[in-house]
Amino acid sequence: MKENIKEQMLKHNTYLTKYATNDTMAIYLQPYESDIRPPFFRDIDRIIYSLAFIRYQDKTQVFPKSSNDHVSKRMIHVQFVSKIARTIGRALGLNEDLIEAAALGHDLGHVPFGHQGEYILNDISLKHNEGYFNHNIESVRNLMYIENYGQGLNISVQVLDAIMCHNGEFALGKYTPKPKTKEEFLHQYETSYTDKNVIASLKPMTLEGCVVRVSDLIAYLGRDIDDAIRLNIIKREDIPTNITQVLGTTTKEIVNTCITDIVNNSYNKNYLLLSKNVYEAIVALKKFNYEYIYSKAMSKETIEELTIMFNALFDTYHEDLKTNNPSSPIINSYLKNMSPDYQKNNSLSRIVIDYLAGMTDDYFLKEYKRICKENNPS
Repeated sequence: MKENIKEQMLKHNTYLTKYATNDTMAIYLQPYESDIRPPFFRDIDRIIYSLAFIRYQDKTQVFPKSSNDHVSKRMIHVQFVSKIARTIGRALGLNEDLIEAAALGHDLGHVPFGHQGEYILNDISLKHNEGYFNHNIESVRNLMYIENYGQGLNISVQVLDAIMCHNGEFALGKYTPKPKTKEEFLHQYETSYTDKNVIASLKPMTLEGCVVRVSDLIAYLGRDIDDAIRLNIIKREDIPTNITQVLGTTTKEIVNTCITDIVNNSYNKNYLLLSKNVYEAIVALKKFNYEYIYSKAMSKETIEELTIMFNALFDTYHEDLKTNNPSSPIINSYLKNMSPDYQKNNSLSRIVIDYLAGMTDDYFLKEYKRICKENNPS
């Protein structure tokens, strides 16, 4: 009976195109114990039940500390990416399980207060000789070494690679997968800490990974406009007509235009292709968003304040680890629960960086207030 159920679960492989990643191609870094679930399907389960996934619900997407409940958090963004990517994947006959797992896990390593927090934590990481900090690399690290109390979750290499290579900051007109072994994947992961050029050169090993990468870009470009309008940062009519005439003006129109364009130009091909006019409009929209939305998402004063806060928390936790302060949360609610291997194989600085990266916005602020109160009890 179990084998019949397993066969039913694997039936979707018969609908995949020759360029898709069949479930039988799944690669794991540790021994894989199969059950009725296909491998990438099980990866989805492991990701959505992870502690880091739960923390998406209180992490900044673009606009921090907004009192408007309709402004996106990181949890909403990853679901938009998943839906856009699965739509493209189904239309092109690709493995939707692999796509969904990578889409839902792609931002697990994002730090409090979005990309600005990431920039600050990168500076701290470099200062303390822990290498470059990139949220996509931290997402992979989270799944391999931090989740499950420091034992990792044994996610497939294809999903880990799609997460590592998802960076939607780099818009391309054509996305071509670059096959790689698990050793090549691990080499790229490891060298990303010491070579800042690695991030920009990453290419997914699967076509599904390419879908997640372009879907990340599509998802944030449209939705971030909606949030900015809702917060009165821009008006919809501010978007240049050379963009709206191609992509449309609403998120619905932008997403629909991009998905349709990709599907029409990529069907039965081993790459994803955007038409010239849609690609140029996406580049122009990305430039518009950076100039009129992202540059205004946080004031200079807020950035300076966050920089002080990140450094204060880092220094405090680092000292707590050095002195083995039993009352510190980094020890009594984090490190003491982690595996012996995690405790043994990581420097104090790396442990603090992992702890900070995993925080929600609210917990970050709460901890900073606690530390300030302890240092200034009056």
